[in-house]
Amino acid sequence: MAADRGKEQKRRGLKQQSTLNPHPDAVTHALFQGNDFFDPHDLLQVKYEMLRLVSVEKRPVSEAAKAFGFSRPSFYQAQVAFAQGGLAGLIPQKPGPRGGHKLTSAIMEFLVQARIAEPSLRFERLASLVQKTFGVQVHPRSIERQFLRKKKP
Repeated sequence: MAADRGKEQKRRGLKQQSTLNPHPDAVTHALFQGNDFFDPHDLLQVKYEMLRLVSVEKRPVSEAAKAFGFSRPSFYQAQVAFAQGGLAGLIPQKPGPRGGHKLTSAIMEFLVQARIAEPSLRFERLASLVQKTFGVQVHPRSIERQFLRKKKP
């Protein structure tokens, strides 16, 4: 019973860290069958062992990918990610843009100057100024978040 609670706790932790394998049943390699150390739910461990199988044991990519529940393109993506970032490179990244991609440094400088000139400007007004000046539609909350980030040390 305690072992089951421990496994469930680990899976919750993996999910929080975005490293829970969505397809643990697809992992068919012998290491992950009946061995408590090798957990098919641990995406990092699964990817690492897949890469190790090819790199160290010189097994074919197609064989390794299939045994660990991945496609060949996914293997190569993991290989590049590992080469560039080590084990941390295997952690899945959240989809979507990173940071305020619309709020370029030129737009932020414009907004800072506008706030200096008129400190009472609301974020809605700043968003409309950006639209008029740069032709870029930005949500007022995005501007607010950028200003909050700049205030943090």
